[in-house]
Amino acid sequence: MRRIILDVDTGNDDAVAIMMAGLHPEITLLGCTTVAGNLPVANTTENTLRVLHHIGRSDVPVFRGLASPFAPHPFPTPADFVSSATPVHQEELELLPSPVGVQPHTAVEWLVETLRNATEKITLVPVGPLTNIAAAVTLAPEIVDAVDEIVIMGGSASHGNETSQAEFNIFEDPVAAHVVVNAGFDRLTLVTLDATRKARVSAAQCRELEALGTPGATATAQILDYYIRGNSDKALGSAAVHDALCIAYLLDPSVIETARLHVGVDTVGFHTYGRTLIDLTGIGGTAPNASVALGADSAKFFDLLRSTLAA
Repeated sequence: MRRIILDVDTGNDDAVAIMMAGLHPEITLLGCTTVAGNLPVANTTENTLRVLHHIGRSDVPVFRGLASPFAPHPFPTPADFVSSATPVHQEELELLPSPVGVQPHTAVEWLVETLRNATEKITLVPVGPLTNIAAAVTLAPEIVDAVDEIVIMGGSASHGNETSQAEFNIFEDPVAAHVVVNAGFDRLTLVTLDATRKARVSAAQCRELEALGTPGATATAQILDYYIRGNSDKALGSAAVHDALCIAYLLDPSVIETARLHVGVDTVGFHTYGRTLIDLTGIGGTAPNASVALGADSAKFFDLLRSTLAA
């Protein structure tokens, strides 16, 4: 049984990850912390509450996190720049509001308190910018010892989706990502775009989920229909459900292909700001600090998604 904390910027693919984590019997979802990323933190928090309510998991507490990056971007954003998140994430998911509100403690306070007091190790699953996690380990570095594994959706060993070089989550707060990958976690798994781009769901598969008739499956079909329509590769009739692959990995590690590699983060380059510096050949001579996902089994991913949502 995995005891996990999900750190989310909900977001359409985050919503699917929440439903998988909240519904699977082999996962104990201790809480969700929210962060600004795909949307402002007020929206990510509201969306998270709605998703949990929809699947009957309003018992899972939600803690509002940080509204801006750990460190501001040093370079001006071009006036015509459009974020990759803009066309694919609904500001307000088409789900009923939850009667349960956000918790009074902030996300960072709760993360520190929960990990300090943990009697069993906890798995952290941040699938948005790493702002909350970086703040928590900066305030209380000792909490890394309470973490069994940190599973991060972020980065790329090839090309980005926010810039030519950078993946969205890392680009939004590269300094936070730098802090986290160097925080000393015993087990750090980085689920990169190289893997998540293979974890695709098609419009036809959305109809298959819809036919299951469960609250989680019907909501996922609706949410992913919107996601596919807004995706940059919508001509394929499918979209990569990035964040949900992290939950699939917790259920069946063989769904991704990993290699032990050293990962750094570019926090200074003008053209490469936010790029994950993944040493694929070991030429840098620095010891590996992460298990990096470079591939995924698309069929196995969908089977895990469908079986979880069918319950």
